[in-house]
Amino acid sequence: MDKTTVFHRLYSAGLSIIREYPLLIATLAGVVLGLLLIIIHVSNFFSYLSDRPETCMNCHIMGTQYATWMHSAHREVTTCNDCHVPQDNIVKKYMFKAMDGLRHSYVFTLRAEPQAIMIKKQGERAVSDNCKRCHELLFLSPALKNENLYNVDTSEGRLCWHCHRETPHGSLRSLSSNPYARVPTTESMIPKWLVDTLKKEQAKQSNRK
Repeated sequence: MDKTTVFHRLYSAGLSIIREYPLLIATLAGVVLGLLLIIIHVSNFFSYLSDRPETCMNCHIMGTQYATWMHSAHREVTTCNDCHVPQDNIVKKYMFKAMDGLRHSYVFTLRAEPQAIMIKKQGERAVSDNCKRCHELLFLSPALKNENLYNVDTSEGRLCWHCHRETPHGSLRSLSSNPYARVPTTESMIPKWLVDTLKKEQAKQSNRK
């Protein structure tokens, strides 16, 4: 049996199910679409297409990282993505963001984040490349030619932050190291119209008492 025949049979079976249970299929499609729209809204999906540092605060475990960046010299010239995401081309950039975002979502949803968040190997490579991209002239210095600097191909050598340990997040980066940092808060997942309606109902009940 060739692929065309299999596809034709599956297509015919699908059409027959739709014709036999149109209301059920429409209901299921509506439920799936509704859940998808809720997930998009709750996760602030479209914010991840931007380069705004506030997007990283969608996961409120990143408060320490945001606060240390906000009080660093890098704040004036870089965002989170400028350092942590490949800048070679737009396809590579968004592929990296998608894969990293899926892993972050999985860890955050299951509450499996470690107390001290450490960068992964692929993240090290991206940050190292971006250090060299921004500080290109420094790497032309004769003083650095004899240094055992990080090699992308062999994953050996010293990374920039092995010496520049406080740049920009500091050496203390656990979830509890900066609990009172002033950071952006995420918007409420409850729609404004529903919040206003609930407030009006509460006001009515208070007036009756």
